[in-house]
Amino acid sequence: MSRKVVTTEDGSTTLLVEQLGEHYHSCFGAIQESEHVFIQAGLNCQLLENENNISLFEVGFGTGLNALLTYFHAATRAVSYHGVELYPLDKEEIALLNYPSLLAFEQADVIFKKIHEIPFGQEQIIDKSFSLLKIQVSLLEMELPLDHYHLVYFDAFSYDVQPEMWSAAVFEKLFKSLRFNGVLVTYSTKGVVKNALKTAGFRIEKLPGPKGKREILRAYKQ
Repeated sequence: MSRKVVTTEDGSTTLLVEQLGEHYHSCFGAIQESEHVFIQAGLNCQLLENENNISLFEVGFGTGLNALLTYFHAATRAVSYHGVELYPLDKEEIALLNYPSLLAFEQADVIFKKIHEIPFGQEQIIDKSFSLLKIQVSLLEMELPLDHYHLVYFDAFSYDVQPEMWSAAVFEKLFKSLRFNGVLVTYSTKGVVKNALKTAGFRIEKLPGPKGKREILRAYKQ
């Protein structure tokens, strides 16, 4: 895929897949969107506030921005982070992403570099409380452990360009892989997405979205 670096409204960069006309993050602000959808609505949601050890699965590892933000926002909680990505970025593309320079976290550049240097298929500890496993495979072909994850970041490309990723069958696979009271968060509120989540067994709620998006979805295994 041909990818071009684009600067979003909050000054952070994202990538545009030119053949699809699809961005990896919101053009209204890559960091702003990730913090709102995945950190505030997901990692920091009430159901997970008392979990000291969080198992997390990301659909669409992409730029590594969600992993970077999770590392710093996890605070004292330990995180086991698994991310699936069929088309990893190359070194030149990673070098053009400016997230560490915009985040007020000490050693953000060091952690971002470590996140991308870890080879796919090898789980490694970034420090004593954060481990990362990146998996290069399609979620459609992947087997997931049952009743394992506390949290899913669903950050695939949009339904318009990747409808197969937003099916009831995919969400059922994720539902089975979540623990009881597990949480899934995503930026999409399309009717077909809500129906697919409900068919898979999730209870869903709409939440206010970040700039440029009226609402987002949070789903529960209950």
